[in-house]
Amino acid sequence: MKISLIAHDKKKQDMVQFTTAYQPVLKNHTLYATGTTGMKIREATGLDVHRFQSGPLGGDQQIGALIADNDMDMVIFFRDPLTAQPHEPDISALIRLCDVYAIPLATNMASAEILMHALSRGDFAWRNIIRNKKDD
Repeated sequence: MKISLIAHDKKKQDMVQFTTAYQPVLKNHTLYATGTTGMKIREATGLDVHRFQSGPLGGDQQIGALIADNDMDMVIFFRDPLTAQPHEPDISALIRLCDVYAIPLATNMASAEILMHALSRGDFAWRNIIRNKKDD
């Protein structure tokens, strides 16, 4: 599966802790991340992460484009709900695309952990069927 990992500045350390804890699950998947988040994950875990631009510079939109093309299977986005973000419209658009295309989305540690347990059980095999329909 293709998994995007995104974290606002005040949540980056949470993302590093999360990816470290779930490294055995994540290493079996293709990982994408916005700029600094991807760098921090790679440094802390050694996981192979394709890095896009930072969120404010278009990284959220790059991930959104993959979602719109049915080329992303899951998004884990540790948002900081207490800090105003200059690129809030991009964040809203990304979340809306997840809803439009039925992409599993976690915006906090608790929901992300649930997705990791489901992923390790194979509960997202249906994404392969949907992705393959695109290729028909």
